[in-house]
Amino acid sequence: MSVGPGTVLDPPTPHGPARVHLHPAARPRAALVLGHGAGGGVGAPDLVAAAGAALAAGVSVALVEQPYRVAGRRSPAPAAQLDAAWTAVVGALRDGVLGDGPLVAGGRSSGARVACRTSAEVGAAGVLCLAFPVHAPGRGDDPARSRLPELDAVRVPVLVVQGERDPFGMPPDAPGRTVARVPGTHALRSSAAVAAAVAGWLADAI
Repeated sequence: MSVGPGTVLDPPTPHGPARVHLHPAARPRAALVLGHGAGGGVGAPDLVAAAGAALAAGVSVALVEQPYRVAGRRSPAPAAQLDAAWTAVVGALRDGVLGDGPLVAGGRSSGARVACRTSAEVGAAGVLCLAFPVHAPGRGDDPARSRLPELDAVRVPVLVVQGERDPFGMPPDAPGRTVARVPGTHALRSSAAVAAAVAGWLADAI
């Protein structure tokens, strides 16, 4: 399913306004809120593919631009600011247009990390991680630099869609966590494979 421009909202956060591109399903059974990567936007191929798969499955989608991107900056804000802005946006969406139905939080790369760190606070029923950056390229042999604890801390079902040649590493399968290995690298340009993985997981998990 294609994803059009959607309805644009500009909710306030503690660090400036965010921007939400809202795509409501006709008869939503759940909602999926997705954040972008550190240097990219909500038009990334994997985010668009995941959004289309969710809409086809009757799941409303909200694509969230962090305040630093809305302000025109490419360098990401510190993690604490990203998390605070994200929780403010998700809270506003749940109090308003998305309601209190089942919510899947997610994103690509940096956005996936934010979704993991805040999953309990926002009351997520599941977490979708696209291109989760397990470690910086070339740093896989340094456990102190691993981001895997952020994934391990999530207590709801998780899907990780990861490129088979991602230089940021491949997270292992774990109880409650499914890792879908698809062709490609960190960019996850295999839109059909991403969409198929997301559609299958949503059908089982939500």
